[in-house]
Amino acid sequence: MFGERLAQDAALIQRSFDTVLGALEPLDITRAMAWTTEGGKRLRGFLVLESARLHDVDEARAIWPATAIEALHAYSLVHDDLPCMDDDDLRRGRPTAHVKWDEGTAVLAGDALHSLAFELCTRPETGSAEVRATLALTLAQAAGARGMVLGQALDIAAETAPEPLTLDQITHLQAGKTGALIEWSAAAGAVLGGADPAPLRQYARALGLAFQIADDILDVEGDAEKAGKRLQKDASAGKATFVSLLGLDAAKSRARDLVEQACDALAPYGARAETLKEAAHFVIAREN
Repeated sequence: MFGERLAQDAALIQRSFDTVLGALEPLDITRAMAWTTEGGKRLRGFLVLESARLHDVDEARAIWPATAIEALHAYSLVHDDLPCMDDDDLRRGRPTAHVKWDEGTAVLAGDALHSLAFELCTRPETGSAEVRATLALTLAQAAGARGMVLGQALDIAAETAPEPLTLDQITHLQAGKTGALIEWSAAAGAVLGGADPAPLRQYARALGLAFQIADDILDVEGDAEKAGKRLQKDASAGKATFVSLLGLDAAKSRARDLVEQACDALAPYGARAETLKEAAHFVIAREN
């Protein structure tokens, strides 16, 4: 059920991008925007759509914040891949934007995707002015210096820190870098439906941390061809990770425990949350 739903939602989001980006002037920057929003798991967009279904929110409303979060996630990847950041030349099995075009085009494409995310989640079709304002405000908080950007800054600082990060410090870092956008995505359906987002936020916090631990595990024992990106970067850089601090087996055990915590948080929704539970199990079983 989950695999089919994830693929269906990914296709819905791609059609949304095709419509929105297809209306823009055909320049290298817009081609780069389209290039970097293609492919990927679209897990964040799926979480928006599935949490919306949980609250009986129409897909025609939920597709806009779902596309918005994928635009914002794509922007973060474009900038993260730049030579001044992680300096990666491969993403989703294809050349990164600055490799395919140039650094200036990649920076501008990322900037434009960042702006597009807020344009999409505030479209009139999404809901009332209050709903749109809440989505925009919380997305800004999740994406900025309280969330993802904070996590990225802490990650950069860790590369030159005199001592490796502790487990608590890495957990705090990843709650921003990876977890903040996942939490926003899962809570979006409740916001759209005018419901309490607390259970979904609790679900997403555990899910986001499990996702990052799975990433650390993939970096150690994954297949670069399946992952579609360069692996074993953390070990090469001497960075502390969940795997380096806990060990491989303990990291896997911790990820499984977090998945169980995520599933337990969905208890208020009963059987309707089964697909979200499957998503949690997918997070630690994936190969990319």
